[in-house]
Amino acid sequence: MSTRSVLSCGVLRGLRVMLLLVPLAATAREVPPPADHVDADGPYVFTTATGLEAQWVCNDHVVRRTLPARRAGTVIAPECGYAHPLTVVPAQTAAAARLPATPRIVALSDIHGQYDLLVRLLHAHRVIDAADRWSLGDATLVVAGDVFDRGPQVTEAFWLLYSLQEQAREAGGAVHFVLGNHETMVLYDDLRYVNPKYLRSAALLGRSYPALYGADSTLGQWLRTRPALLQIGDTLFLHGGIAPENLDLVRDMATTNATYQASLGLPRDQVKAAPDSARLFDGKTSPIWYRGYFDGRLDTDQVQALLTQLDLARIVVGHTSMPHVSSFHGDRIIAIDSSIKDGENGELLFIEKGVLSRGLLDGRRVPLAEGTLAVDD
Repeated sequence: MSTRSVLSCGVLRGLRVMLLLVPLAATAREVPPPADHVDADGPYVFTTATGLEAQWVCNDHVVRRTLPARRAGTVIAPECGYAHPLTVVPAQTAAAARLPATPRIVALSDIHGQYDLLVRLLHAHRVIDAADRWSLGDATLVVAGDVFDRGPQVTEAFWLLYSLQEQAREAGGAVHFVLGNHETMVLYDDLRYVNPKYLRSAALLGRSYPALYGADSTLGQWLRTRPALLQIGDTLFLHGGIAPENLDLVRDMATTNATYQASLGLPRDQVKAAPDSARLFDGKTSPIWYRGYFDGRLDTDQVQALLTQLDLARIVVGHTSMPHVSSFHGDRIIAIDSSIKDGENGELLFIEKGVLSRGLLDGRRVPLAEGTLAVDD
């Protein structure tokens, strides 16, 4: 019996965690038509021969501003869209993705354009202050992918994370963004889930939507240096998960991340067919798509064997939507996609000296929810 049939029979009624295992209509979904009007979007910042050009769409009109590129960072005052001044720094190189343990880690995933909810959640736990600046000192924030698509404030969410990364570094902390499947989808022009607002913005700015995040753009350059796999101490962070047949992708994490980064923006058919990248884009088993910890493909003994082989205590993943930050397989797998994409609620994961808890939207800290497996026969 399939999961869908089990659900219809009510057998899984009352589960603490409801799993969205397969988007049944995904293959039939079409790119939405553009919106009729854009109130506010931007900035999109591009490198030019003489410096930088920032572009906004404000009340359905394009605003452009040219600025010099400064080694210490170029400050861009807000026009519309993202409401805070931005400091655009020179393009970064890819950072190491295997890092020593740190006493305090905060993590979340799958923001999907829900910027206002993201800010509320970070305010509630003093990750950012009243001015939306980093206030967590030497702690670490990890975002496990999927800022793109669905919601109406993708641009604002990316700029907040970009800004927090610099602010955290100055304070002795760190912000890490890990690539999700929707980052790769948008950049290879799969726009089935894009918010119609952004198709209108792209048309007004004279580019395709993926080209707004091209290699000549600040956010596009930044995305092309982000990892798909990030290990901090004994915890592995990634968007989907590691299948047992893909352990070598973790063991040679530097190569895996470099291949993802080099693949961003290449055509979908090319990355899915090329020998060095095909496994990385497989829709069922790749690190940005895998759901085998939750659908019965692996039991707890198999998960423990996987962790033992990789010398890990736990794996933290997004991608599979939950109502809460949830523990599976005895805290070996932590699911942090808390359905922020719905725009109604969201949670944070805290790892503090090995102790796990979740932060609620009202600022409370409580134990992790206990996840329940749904088995698809």
